[in-house]
Amino acid sequence: MFSSSPVTILAALILATPVIGVHYALTDSYVGSGFLSGFSHEAIGDPTNGRVNYVDAATSAAQNLTYASSNSFIMRADHTSVLSASGPGRNSVRLKSNKAFTNGVAIFNIRHMPQGCGTWPAVWTFGDPWPTQGEIDILEGVNDQTFNQATLHTSAGCTMPASRSQTGVALQNDCNVAVNSNAGCGVQIQNTASYGPPFNANGGGWYAMERTSTYIKIWFWSRNDASVPPAVRDGDGNGTPSLLPNNSCNIAQFFGAHHIIINLTFCGDWANAVYGNFNCPSTCVDYVNNNPAAFTNAYFDFAWVKVYA
Repeated sequence: MFSSSPVTILAALILATPVIGVHYALTDSYVGSGFLSGFSHEAIGDPTNGRVNYVDAATSAAQNLTYASSNSFIMRADHTSVLSASGPGRNSVRLKSNKAFTNGVAIFNIRHMPQGCGTWPAVWTFGDPWPTQGEIDILEGVNDQTFNQATLHTSAGCTMPASRSQTGVALQNDCNVAVNSNAGCGVQIQNTASYGPPFNANGGGWYAMERTSTYIKIWFWSRNDASVPPAVRDGDGNGTPSLLPNNSCNIAQFFGAHHIIINLTFCGDWANAVYGNFNCPSTCVDYVNNNPAAFTNAYFDFAWVKVYA
């Protein structure tokens, strides 16, 4: 277990500059049933228009879509029901942290993530109202894509510099949701173990997000990565991040207090639009409706989430 004493994040502001130390103290720890008390089920219509039916806590428990042990929290979608084309989407879960966070560090120790054609899992944070308070996508992708995609979404005025110190590959540099079909300023984490079946085959790994008033950074380490800093297992992180916004965006202006969101939807605006690019059968909606067994592995297994401020 983690101590509540201060830990040190060693964050390279840019690759060529000296490393600085920033002290953070543990404020929130979610382990096992702590997810059920620290997060709330959001039984809402899917804002991304997915083929999904987000259920409430009672339904989730009754259908075993969320359950916990002393050191594990499972969150999954229904994988037994054939759906009517005219009925609701596949039962799944969207969780929102009860507490909102600003500057600090969040570490996600994930053993398994949802996989499969039609899936669209995400671990992210956002502020209300959206998009003026910003969105940070930490782990997100569709249809077993090769790499995880970390993305910022904001109102107009936040951009990323074309050249910046990071290990990921930039996709767009304008974070404005009103341009590029709300693609945001995304970065692909160029590690095949960062997403989907390879992530799961390696036993998952650690995602870390650091946010300050001047930058946001995201890191990934696979479970068997020899370069994982020993302190990461206790909620610490260092190295060159995959995403490094700096002086092109006023972070304090475009990002407010954020809740953590964990959700799994199907098809929708993104996964459906690119479904044909992944050698997946049929159409996205038809596949999700008629192949429940295909979603046996559409689940998250969290060892823990730790937040430091």
